[in-house]
Amino acid sequence: MRIVLASGNAGKLAELRALLADAPFEVVAQRDLGVDDVPETGLTFVENALIKARHAAACTGLPALADDSGLVVDALGGAPGLYSARYAGTPTDDAANNARLLAALAGVPSQDRGARFHAVVVLLRDPADPQPLVAEGSWEGTITIAPRGTNGFGYNPVFLDQELGLTAAEMSPAHKAGRSHRSRALAQLRAGLPAWLARAHASAPRPCPP
Repeated sequence: MRIVLASGNAGKLAELRALLADAPFEVVAQRDLGVDDVPETGLTFVENALIKARHAAACTGLPALADDSGLVVDALGGAPGLYSARYAGTPTDDAANNARLLAALAGVPSQDRGARFHAVVVLLRDPADPQPLVAEGSWEGTITIAPRGTNGFGYNPVFLDQELGLTAAEMSPAHKAGRSHRSRALAQLRAGLPAWLARAHASAPRPCPP
């Protein structure tokens, strides 16, 4: 089975492909099939993930996997949240987003800089699938005073895992994969895969009998 991965973010694509390397299907990026990104007009992570998956499925005729994720900062009322990628405006710019976040938290003490990455991953058979597989994962941490590390992408340099004392950008990809919001969401998704695959095969078109 081939599944289209509904994302145009290079960093996210690399991370998802690594996490899905042993999945029981072939993952093909939507851009390799000529599919562009779709406007994310939902009001929740779940809605945006479904919008992206349905768009990719409609354009390719394949089952689609999509995620929507963001950084939720308590002291900012949940911002940047859904608008994490575009926090500093468009086109998206990781350094500008991090700079705006740190400026917004200027003067906020370390004990009040709690935050979490949150990810929703959805897998659907076709655009009209009434029973998509939906999984979620969160990664708790705090926001640093200044960026640290060069690995990863997005807000990784300013997101501190307090248990390890490292930012996400200071972790190796393998180490991060065991703790990240996306890896936790995909672990939940994997638990539901057998039932989803059974439904997908049962609903696949069959030739008419002779």
